[in-house]
Amino acid sequence: MRTPIVAGNWKMNLSQADALTLGRAIAEGAPTRGVTAIVAPVALHISALGEALASSPVLLASQNAHWAESGAYTGELAAPMLRELGVRYAILGHSERRQYFGEDDEGVNRKTRSLLAQSLHPIVCFGESLDEREAGRTRDKVEFQVRAALAGLSADEARRVILAYEPIWAIGTGKTASPEQAQEVHAFLREVLEDRFDRETAQAMPILYGGSVKPSNFAELLSQPDIDGGLVGGASLKAESFLELCQIAVQKSTAG
Repeated sequence: MRTPIVAGNWKMNLSQADALTLGRAIAEGAPTRGVTAIVAPVALHISALGEALASSPVLLASQNAHWAESGAYTGELAAPMLRELGVRYAILGHSERRQYFGEDDEGVNRKTRSLLAQSLHPIVCFGESLDEREAGRTRDKVEFQVRAALAGLSADEARRVILAYEPIWAIGTGKTASPEQAQEVHAFLREVLEDRFDRETAQAMPILYGGSVKPSNFAELLSQPDIDGGLVGGASLKAESFLELCQIAVQKSTAG
C-alpha cells in the first residue's frame, strides 16, 4: 500500500519568523506514522526550517531546483546545495513556474534527472487548463507532460518520483476537481505508467492531487483508490489545517 503524502507548498509567503513558528507547530503535532508530511518553504528559509524540523517526522522540500550542479545560473538552486541543507524533495514543473517563468517539459525532465542523481525525490507537477479540459484534451495533455518528465528514466528511478496532478483551473481558485474527475485522471495515469514502465512501477508511484485542497474535501479525494495525497497551497499555511490533513491521511492509511 502506498503511504499517503501531504505536501505543503508555502509559495512566496511568510517571514522567516512566521515560517519557523509554523514549522515548529507542524513538527510538534505531526503524526509519526501513516503519512509522509512535507513542507516547502521559500528558499531563504530552507536552512532555518531544516534545523527546526531536524528531529521531527516532517520532511523538507524546495519549491524549485536547477538541473546543473553548479555554474553561471544567477538566482538558481542546485540539487547538491539543497541536499546539504537537509532537503529531501523538490517541486518541479508547477503551473506557476510554467506560466510566469517559462519552465517547459524538457527543463522539467532535466531537473528530474538531476535530482535523482543527487538522491533527491522530484515532485513533478502537471495539469490541464480550463480550455484544454473543455476541449476534451485533458488526457492528451497530462500524458504528454508525464511522459516528457519521465523520459530516459529507468523503472527504479521512476519509483523515486512523486507525481502531482494539478488542474490549472483549480489552483488557488477555490474550485476543486470532483473526486470522480480527479480519480479518472489518476487512474488513466496509472495506465500510462504501466505502458511506459511496468505494472509494478505504476502501482508503486505516488500520484498526488493539487488544487484548492482543504480539510473539507480531502477525505473524499483520498477515498479514491488512485489518489495518494495532496500537494497543498493555502491550507498548508496554517498548522491546524495542515495537521488536520495529515490526520485524514493517517485515517486512510489505517483503514487501508
